[in-house]
Order: sequence, then C-alpha cells, then structure tokens
Amino acid sequence: MSDVPIRDAATVVLLRDGTAGIEAWLLTRVREMVFAAGMSVFPGGRVDEADVDLPFAPGAGAEVAERYGVDERHARALLGAAVRETFEEAAVLLTSPVADLSGARADVEAGRVSFGELLRGNGLRIDAEALRPWSRWITPPGEVRRYDTRFFVGALPDGAEAQDVTSESSSAGWVGVGEALEQVQRGERGMLPPTVATLASLAPFRTVEQALDAAPGRSLDAISPTIRADGEKVIATLPDGSEFELPKALFR
Repeated sequence: MSDVPIRDAATVVLLRDGTAGIEAWLLTRVREMVFAAGMSVFPGGRVDEADVDLPFAPGAGAEVAERYGVDERHARALLGAAVRETFEEAAVLLTSPVADLSGARADVEAGRVSFGELLRGNGLRIDAEALRPWSRWITPPGEVRRYDTRFFVGALPDGAEAQDVTSESSSAGWVGVGEALEQVQRGERGMLPPTVATLASLAPFRTVEQALDAAPGRSLDAISPTIRADGEKVIATLPDGSEFELPKALFR
C-alpha cells in the first residue's frame, strides 16, 4: 500500500489537573471505523479545506508555522482542524472568547451548519494560543490510511466540560496519564504507538501548566515507526528502539 496518500491531520491532547496528576481526555473508537478501530485516541482528525478559512485573530498561527516549519496558511489549517475536531468529538471550544456551544455540536458534526458559520455567528475566533505544538507523527507505509499528524497539547478551558458525544467513539472520558499507561500494559486498553508515546512524554509533569511550559522545548522532528511482521504479530519500532504490537486490522 505504498501508494496510499499522506494527508494532513491534527490531534489535541486535552489536559486537566486531577487529584493524582495530569489527566487526558481519551476516546475509544468504535470497531466499525476503518482506521484505528477499537483504539483509544485523543480528539483529532483530517484537515479539511475549510479549516484555513475559520476566523482567526490577525497574525494567528505564526508561532505554530515557525515551530512546524510550514507557512502561516498551513499553520492556520492545522489549528483550525485541531479546534474543530475537539469541538466535534468532545464538545469543547478552544476559542476567544471562551464559549459553550455544545448544543450545536451535533449540527456541526452532521454538516447541517459549518463550524465557521457557528463561530462567526457567535463572534468567536480560534484561540491559537490555547494550543502548543508537542510532536509530529507520520503513519508508516503499509497501513490502510496514512496521515502527517501534528500533535498539540492544550488545557481544558475554565468552565468548559468535555462530553462523550461523538458517534465515532464507543466511550470517552478523563483518564490519569499514568493510569492510562498502566491499562495499556495490563492489556485493558488498546493504543497505537503515537498515543502511548505521547502519554509517556507527559508522565513526568505534575501539572498541566508544567507540561504547557515545556512545549517550546519539544523536538518536532517527524516520527515514523518502522513496521515488520514477526510470526503472527505486526511490530512497530520507534526511533528510540521502543516496540509496539499493532492490530492486524490496520493493514487490511
């Protein structure tokens, strides 16, 4: 499947401070999905053409453009997709000013109203400063779909409440970063390498503020696991030597 096109995507690691440390919002994708079925993931998805034309403040995206090595138009498309997907999948708006329009989420997901129309109709703009670049992952050759995904970290806005609402997930909720990693080790939760590696990179931080402050120092070099068959297993190996067993369904 070397001819599978690589598409731009954006993912948001939505964080909050919990009683035992940082918690992340995780969704478990329904098993009928073509890509990453049954896997626990962060909110995110493919960049749409309309994402670049969402309302932004003048100059928004300049820092993201510099960090990811793209032009500002490309950066706005990534930010727009990140904010739109977070709203569609968790009903959380990362906008300025902060607003609760969760009642309109289903209409946006179903295409009855565009995300841009919703924002403009309520005087809202994408809050580019709410998201910090964290990493970049490229799906390796051989999978049924391939993405160049930019990962962002962001704090749950004050007064906002994430909701288990999207039709693409069978469950969703806040999970402590350490607990999520332990669930993976116990075989209780399925995750792809980027999700596991991202949670592991957040584990050293005691608070969301500490994690956000560390974002500017993160390497944003593209990471693409190498894939090999090992008997009945499919193994992904990261540049640091870490290995993960992958579901065979990803390679149908």
